[in-house]
Amino acid sequence: MAGLFYNMMKEEWRVHSTMFGSLNFALFPVMILAIGFMGTFLLPLISASMPLGDLVILIHAQYLMLGFMVGAFGLLGNEVMNRRFGQASLLAFSARTLPLSPRYIFSIFVLKDTLYYFILWIFPLGAGFLIGSFFTGIPVYYPVIVLLTLTLSFLTGMSVVFFLSSLYQRSVKVLFIFLIFAGLVFLGWFMFTGTNPATLFPPLILFYQFSWDILIGSCMVVLVPCCISLLLFSPDIQSGTKIYPNRMKPLICHLNRFPNPPLAAKDVIDLWRSGSIVGQTIFSFLVPLIIIWFFLSLLDEYVSTIHLLLTFAMITGIIASTMYTWLCMFDSFSVYALLPLHVKDVISSKITSFTLLQVIPVFFIGVITFLSGQGEFLLPVLVLTLSVSYYVLSVSIWLTGLSPSVLVYNVRVMVQYFLLIGLALSVFGSLTSINLWFGLAGVILFIPAYGFIQLGIRKWENEEMVGN
Repeated sequence: MAGLFYNMMKEEWRVHSTMFGSLNFALFPVMILAIGFMGTFLLPLISASMPLGDLVILIHAQYLMLGFMVGAFGLLGNEVMNRRFGQASLLAFSARTLPLSPRYIFSIFVLKDTLYYFILWIFPLGAGFLIGSFFTGIPVYYPVIVLLTLTLSFLTGMSVVFFLSSLYQRSVKVLFIFLIFAGLVFLGWFMFTGTNPATLFPPLILFYQFSWDILIGSCMVVLVPCCISLLLFSPDIQSGTKIYPNRMKPLICHLNRFPNPPLAAKDVIDLWRSGSIVGQTIFSFLVPLIIIWFFLSLLDEYVSTIHLLLTFAMITGIIASTMYTWLCMFDSFSVYALLPLHVKDVISSKITSFTLLQVIPVFFIGVITFLSGQGEFLLPVLVLTLSVSYYVLSVSIWLTGLSPSVLVYNVRVMVQYFLLIGLALSVFGSLTSINLWFGLAGVILFIPAYGFIQLGIRKWENEEMVGN
């Protein structure tokens, strides 16, 4: 076990350091540490405009969402165990040749990924807070408890989505029955107690009231779904041949008003036949946002519902922008290099497919708007959601081209990404706090979005064509 784990860790380092250099990859946790360190000095300023209790809720919600976003191992299991990623097979593929069970190898793979995310995202933030506390006089207890509860928040999100995605791989019907049952339980709790189910989140309770019983309970919430998921995991390739109707021509006809309809139709078919359009919508979009809405609702004592809704609209736009990653995970430009196509053609087709997928966030945020009793503000909410989504998409295209998931751990890319997104959201967050209808001003974001897309096309046209 130790040997396989060690070699998987080395493999992860080689993959990332080869893509954008050992120094760039090694500096990523240093960047997160610096954010935690500087944030320690900003606490007095933040507390002047936001209760620290709200900040605690938001940070825990963010790490819970991070766990949700990376925990769909049930969907990735067959990819990891049976297929090739690019030009390199992962060590997990050795289940075919070594006397080790696939479930054993996959368990080590999950442990490896968990440790990597801890090293890259969680420990550096806690360490930065701890170092900063020596300069600001904050008791050491708080950095330690924050590191513990953020770790548990991330692991809770990861294990829950791991469990749900494993159910999805086994039986979509069973998954929906489970989700309906869980929804009824939460609804019943709210109706009979009048309290938000998010108040039961164990890491949050542990932060405010540490006890060994709550700590053990928090660990069980992580371990039980994860163990069940590993038992449910089956790496076997389904036997038999699937026969699909020819949907290419009908889709091309429907998309003939858009740029490069054949390529966009291919993206849609890839998403549909792989099951990603359903699985990713559930695990990478709906589940994280529904949980985040529950957490944001805890802040309504200090912030009005409509302001929370506009904040949630921007968060929905950011999450919706990750749909670009869904579209790029099936191929790279090298696949198209032998065809008479340019990078511009491929990127424009991805934007077309991305536009079709925006039906999902539009429908979702519309339902949330009416359920929250703010239907009269539907227009600014929708405009803000789509504006943020396309703006973040354009920044992703400029910074990462057709490899958004590959370049995420490049420090230079992430610093620029955080600055550009943070600046835009802070401006429009301030505007909507002055007047709710200023959400309509979000259309201004389409101007820099167009510019970033054009810059991205020129940048990656040169780099991809030279590389191929």
